[in-house]
Amino acid sequence: MLTGQLPAVAHPPPGEHLDRGLVAATTPGGVHLSWRLLGHEATGATATGLAGPDFAVYRNGKRIATVTDSTTYLDADAAPGARYRVAPVHRGVVLGRSKPATAWAAAYHDLPLRRPADGVTPAGESYTYSANDVSVGDVDGDGQYEYVVKWDPSNSKDVSQVGYTGPVYLDTYRFDGTLLHRIDLGVNIRAGAHYTQFLVHDFDGDGRAELMTKTAPGTRTTGRDGRSRYITMPREDVRAGYAHTDDYRLSPEGYRKHLVAVFRGWHEHPEVVSGRWPATLEQAFGLEPRYRYPLSEPDAAALVDHFLDVYAPSRSANNKLRQFAGFIVDGPEYLTVFDGATGRELQTVRYEPGRTDDGLMWGDYAMPRIEPGNRVDRFLAAVAHLGGEHPSAIFARGYYTRSTVAAYDWDGRRLKKRWLADSGWVPMTNPFRDTPHGRDGTSPTHAGLTTQGAHSLSVADVDGDGRQEIVYGGATLDDDGSLAYSSTGVLPPGSADPGATVRVGHGDALHVTDIDPDRPGLEIYMVHEGARNAPYGYALRDARTGRTIYGAYSGMDTGRGMIGDVRPDVRGLETWASMPNGSESAGIWSADGRQLESRSPGTNMSIRWAGDLTTQIVNGAGDVTPTVDDWRRGTLLTATGTRTNNGTKGTPSLVADVFGDWREELVVRTQDSSALRFYLSTEPTNHKMYTLMHDRQYRAEVARQQTTYNQPSHPSFYLASDTDWSRVPLPSHRLAEP
Repeated sequence: MLTGQLPAVAHPPPGEHLDRGLVAATTPGGVHLSWRLLGHEATGATATGLAGPDFAVYRNGKRIATVTDSTTYLDADAAPGARYRVAPVHRGVVLGRSKPATAWAAAYHDLPLRRPADGVTPAGESYTYSANDVSVGDVDGDGQYEYVVKWDPSNSKDVSQVGYTGPVYLDTYRFDGTLLHRIDLGVNIRAGAHYTQFLVHDFDGDGRAELMTKTAPGTRTTGRDGRSRYITMPREDVRAGYAHTDDYRLSPEGYRKHLVAVFRGWHEHPEVVSGRWPATLEQAFGLEPRYRYPLSEPDAAALVDHFLDVYAPSRSANNKLRQFAGFIVDGPEYLTVFDGATGRELQTVRYEPGRTDDGLMWGDYAMPRIEPGNRVDRFLAAVAHLGGEHPSAIFARGYYTRSTVAAYDWDGRRLKKRWLADSGWVPMTNPFRDTPHGRDGTSPTHAGLTTQGAHSLSVADVDGDGRQEIVYGGATLDDDGSLAYSSTGVLPPGSADPGATVRVGHGDALHVTDIDPDRPGLEIYMVHEGARNAPYGYALRDARTGRTIYGAYSGMDTGRGMIGDVRPDVRGLETWASMPNGSESAGIWSADGRQLESRSPGTNMSIRWAGDLTTQIVNGAGDVTPTVDDWRRGTLLTATGTRTNNGTKGTPSLVADVFGDWREELVVRTQDSSALRFYLSTEPTNHKMYTLMHDRQYRAEVARQQTTYNQPSHPSFYLASDTDWSRVPLPSHRLAEP
């Protein structure tokens, strides 16, 4: 099902207007300077990089060097407190100088944070806050990035875990630590990786980034003036009695009352009326007829008690629904656009699609493990260039059963839905006992989208038409929202159903870029959780067609996977995967399908840190100090006094090319969350390359990096130690330096 499609515009959208991004880090050998080559300045290829202007380097107003083959410089004769500038040199003429930069005290910079106050849940449990994921955007149009920090409470939950959580906060900071505004999402947005996907991007092309995220009654912003303002609820919601003081979090007794209401309305449920579901709850639970319908309140309550105490535990010992608390399964859901600089609400609309129910239609009660509020509340988000004048915002709901993806355009005044792709409901014969995964939805056009989503998503121009597609895990949506393909495979011997053709299915990790430079187009590397029901534990697929290039059946939940140039002696990017709890490894594989080693690097997050264009890995989870590790050379950086996020995922707050040369910065929280720490690679490099933020795919990937299980940002082209620079695309849009 595809609704609301808007016409495409042929010309590409403009890129971000960034300044020179000059930074200076203090090292044992002197002050390391690093700055941007802008996309429009790259004019062609050289043997070691891209052609572009030389750069004059100034210390305290005096020219001290000219750099030709890089955008870095080491000032071995640095003086304390020196101020540096750089300027492009074109045909011997020095053009505009950059903003000045003074050396940091070390090889990193701390951005001070303002941690929210601790809190207590309705159950009397205390919680504290830690800085979590970070996204970036130039919110005030000065060519420098600001940083949006998500604050996670210590009781943050996976969507399948019961319990109350504290509210989520989104803070926007300048690099000097100035807090521009705080968004309190309120008690009706649960805290956890699956709930709050926040997009920071310039959606209307005015040079200033907006912030978009899911909201609810109780969401409010506090600006620099200290005044708090609630978002604007639709008039029909206000007339219906909804208010910003509402609290929809369910207590155990509240959940029981909720079920009583659901059971009393059983005879009117559309699936029951149509005959697709059992006519009575006794039939659904395998009981002899006991009650008359419509159910009275006492009879509905008796059936609820049977469900909670007898039926659910009989399905699984893990079904302890008397403890179900903290979920939000009712109340309005919104999507809000905020002004990035002030936090002012610009527009609030309904989140599409709505939940409909607490997960009953989504299959949350059907599997042996009954998990209300689970599949219904799986959210994803991204930024994509779909052919419009400006980039679109992508917001999605669901990926195990019903799967939906909506695209929105923001013109500076109004959100316009570009399209909504919807698989339709997955048919079930009994919502309390069925296996809806891997089954087609009811949509005549998008039925195959179900069960293919991942815990993240990517955007890339997979068909070479200049517009980006949505790589939704095992399926891909074209730029117009149509289903380009849904990938399948054949189950091998030893699997659940040998010989059957099935979806490649859901997975935790997904990477899209030019992995094999000797094949045309882009590739997708993905790992899969389907165990004996999945044809592959990990696979490399052609991004244009979705066909598998190579892969292997694992028979188990293959939870992590990564790509990168960790073996520069081998052509192409390498791929690798790890099994549950890291107990096993699939080894390192070459881009053309050869196993190179039985061991493999970590899978938390990759980073472009080294000067030779190889890939490094960020390791460290929980209370382990993060490190940047090279597969051949060992540890290159130990980020003492900092921590990664998201439990065993061990992901930094951000890995992105936010300033300096083309390499990525490591952004992690200090151990006490008093600051964000920015680490800059000071390793020498003789490669000249425009900032990765001026590659459209990479910039869009940075915007979606914070989504659910954070994944690295990949460019639209092959970037590795053996890059053929003549094949690196030059940005087609023209950019002006502020």
